[in-house]
Amino acid sequence: MDNWIFLMLANILAGVALIKVPLEGTFLEGIIPVTTIIGILAVLIFSFYLLFKGVRFLFGKY
Repeated sequence: MDNWIFLMLANILAGVALIKVPLEGTFLEGIIPVTTIIGILAVLIFSFYLLFKGVRFLFGKY
């Protein structure tokens, strides 16, 4: 398996961590919407990229 696949999975995991990070009650509470949006975008972008590469691999156009 290629190393870039693990990198994409790590990016998806980092996006999920940004969505779930508990910032309530800290001085970073004001950036909760920013971290949530960045996390959602990271999960969506890297998931769609992995799906696209998987479909291309299935049809032999890798």
